[in-house]
Amino acid sequence: MDGSVTVSMAAPAERIWDLIADVRNTGKFSPEVMEAEWLGGATGPALGTRFRGHVKRNEIGPVYWTTCEVTACEPGREFGFAVLLGDKAVNNWHYRLTPTATGTDVTESFRLDDSALMKVFSVLGGQLRRRRNIRDMRKTLERIKAVVEAPEG
Repeated sequence: MDGSVTVSMAAPAERIWDLIADVRNTGKFSPEVMEAEWLGGATGPALGTRFRGHVKRNEIGPVYWTTCEVTACEPGREFGFAVLLGDKAVNNWHYRLTPTATGTDVTESFRLDDSALMKVFSVLGGQLRRRRNIRDMRKTLERIKAVVEAPEG
C-alpha cells in the first residue's frame, strides 16, 4: 500500500528541505506526530541516523513512540526515513523536492512494506489508513507551505 501528495510552494527547495529534514519540526506540521527527536547523539539529518517520533494515531490515540532511520538525505532534493519495528522497516516516508519556475513542487509519499501481514492489513481496513495518510500528507504540506510562503519580518 502506498500513496503520495504533491503541493507547489513559492519558495526555494533548500529552505523547504531544511524544515522537513530537521525532524524536530515534525510536530509543527504533522497532524499525527506530536514531536520527534534525534537519537544516538545525532544533531541533524544524515543517512543512517535514527530518531524517534511521538505519535498520536488519528489525532486521538493510541499514543506511542516509533523509531525511524533516515534512508534518503540529499539537501534541497529529498529526505526519507523508514519507520522501524525492531530493525525491520514497516513503513517508508519520503519527500521529493522538484524546483519549478515559481518555486518548488514538494511530494510527500508513504509505502508500507510488502509483507504478508501488511497485505492482510491492506485488505482489512488498510484503505481507510491510506485515505487518512493522504489527507494528513496534504495537511502537512499545506502547513509547511504556509510557513515558507509567509512574508519574513
